[in-house]
Amino acid sequence: MSASPGPDCMPAHVAIIMDGNGRWATQRGLPRSAGHRQGVEALRRTVRAASDMGISVLTLYSFSTENWSRPQAEVRFLLELLRRFIRTDVADLHKSNVRIMIIGDRDGLERSLRTMFEEAEALTRANSGLRLVIAFNYGSRQEITRAVKALAGKVAEGSLSPADITPDLIGRHLDTAGLPDPDLLIRTGGEQRISNYLLWQCAYTEFVFLPEYWPEFDAQSLARAVDTFRARDRRFGGLKAQTA
Repeated sequence: MSASPGPDCMPAHVAIIMDGNGRWATQRGLPRSAGHRQGVEALRRTVRAASDMGISVLTLYSFSTENWSRPQAEVRFLLELLRRFIRTDVADLHKSNVRIMIIGDRDGLERSLRTMFEEAEALTRANSGLRLVIAFNYGSRQEITRAVKALAGKVAEGSLSPADITPDLIGRHLDTAGLPDPDLLIRTGGEQRISNYLLWQCAYTEFVFLPEYWPEFDAQSLARAVDTFRARDRRFGGLKAQTA
């Protein structure tokens, strides 16, 4: 692992908490739904910008396990926005060589939505460009719990010894198996917490908290966050190499 990323080093994996849609709309006297619509536009801008910048993996927190507690009208609207995005954008993303991956708990979701997820992943599976990871019905504690249960089941059936359980093995049972850990996590909207998002994966991730609301996020916002990342001194628990 290297120390400071340096001016020419891009983060391979950027994760984003897309926060502030509702507050953006409220400040403008608009319904929260208007903020969510503009949030989809910001998502499109960000995917294009990440691809243009050469970022390999972009993971977006679209809907958490806790978001089901929001007013049902808002939940229905968010689900319909997601369906509309898949119907209208996946073909273009496929043409742009983007590979789509959806993480989170699919148990209990409507069959039609699960089918849309499966079809989007299947269509883009062979693509070699940006990997777009959508975290939907995702909660990191729930993800870790599923991984622990899977490992406990293997121990109970005798196919795994507790002594063989390692951090790497746990990682291979998480939703993000096969992906590099995020180098950079960005949260918009001014809040400074990670809200049950990629807790295991973000052990050595650099955090950048931005004041602008998600609907305002654009290529320049992403570039500023990446510049902040490049200026960080990443030692991963070690010491910076001493020069002679």
